[in-house]
Amino acid sequence: MANAPTKPTTQVKESSSASGAFATLTIPICIVAAILIFIFILGHPSHFKGGDPANDPNPGDLFGTVHKGGVIVPIIMSYLLMVIVFSIERFIVIGKASGTGNVDAFVRKIQSFLNAGNIEGANAECDKQKGSVANVIKSGLKKYREMEGDTTMDVDQKALAIQKDIEEATALEMPMLEQNLTIIATLVSIGTLTGLLGTVIGMIGAFATLGASGAPNQSELSTHISEALINTALGIGTSAVSIVMYNVFTSKIDKLTYAIDETGFSIVQTFSASHKNK
Repeated sequence: MANAPTKPTTQVKESSSASGAFATLTIPICIVAAILIFIFILGHPSHFKGGDPANDPNPGDLFGTVHKGGVIVPIIMSYLLMVIVFSIERFIVIGKASGTGNVDAFVRKIQSFLNAGNIEGANAECDKQKGSVANVIKSGLKKYREMEGDTTMDVDQKALAIQKDIEEATALEMPMLEQNLTIIATLVSIGTLTGLLGTVIGMIGAFATLGASGAPNQSELSTHISEALINTALGIGTSAVSIVMYNVFTSKIDKLTYAIDETGFSIVQTFSASHKNK
């Protein structure tokens, strides 16, 4: 049975711990930042008539208008900040996992070395490329060398051992790429739901104004309706950004997984073909 590489295990544990600490710090920081932006930037007196945030916003003033969305606005803003921060973090992590060069070009080079039987050249290319894909392929090439010196198994068993080693190395590397994607995926749903909550609160206020005795206060009514629509727009916008970023990252991860599978298959096939008569 192939043994899982010990070095990648340590690297993955360290990466998982760092990613967990990053998420733990990022979420409260984004919440605090959103509250501060809501109070000191959106709620700055210069955005309102008479310099009083209790009044209506100045005509055409976007910041003042958004501030009138009420207490739900900073919550949704914190979601948007989280999406932005976690997206930047995933771009960096997945970029490092891809390595220093183009993944497709790297795969073609490895396949070329394998077709020529140049395992050392393939190893050197992995050292040059670096990243998760190169780590997995290098693990498979190391097992390839070990199996060449093994006299206790037949060719099929050796090929299966190489394949299993590649699968184990992949299982160690891939979770690092998928970390924090669950947060972005969660924000897709709660962004819309929180926006809907703000919409309901705004409409409750609007109907309460209409239900008041006497003629309804037109200014108060428009404020509540504005609150409902602002929260709807922010919630939908945050969810839309979350969906786009989530799909971008899953597409990138799928591409890396395919590159690993393709190269791993080439390693196994090369070993089987070159040792079938031995």
